[in-house]
Amino acid sequence: MCAPLLGPVDLSCWLSDSQIEEVLCGGENYDGARPCDDRWVRSLSRQCRQHNVSFQFIETGSVFVKDGRTWHFDNKWIQSVMAARSGYSFRGRPISFLLQDEYGPIPEMRLVQRTFAQRCQLCGSRQICNGCCRCGRCR
Repeated sequence: MCAPLLGPVDLSCWLSDSQIEEVLCGGENYDGARPCDDRWVRSLSRQCRQHNVSFQFIETGSVFVKDGRTWHFDNKWIQSVMAARSGYSFRGRPISFLLQDEYGPIPEMRLVQRTFAQRCQLCGSRQICNGCCRCGRCR
């Protein structure tokens, strides 16, 4: 997880030999947040695409720099929506999980089926989210 992303990161050597299966990225939040630059996020996304590794840009952070302009997003929901709209997230090769309990492997039918509300379609974390709990708070 590259969060908060405060500078350029090169993961190429670890991505190329499959040491990393997924990369999550986001900017820093709240008062005094340091900027996250679009170029750094774009570079990580490009590296992951080149190696078919899933990349998820989950939020811009409170201070986001793009094309020389600085944006301030105090609302975390707006940060997530802006990250989702960037198009940088990418689903790479599947990650294999061995899900088991004390009785052995858990059959697919016993796993929680993810569901999403309409608002969830806009969220930057959707790819890694367990789904909507249908609490009604997002209407």
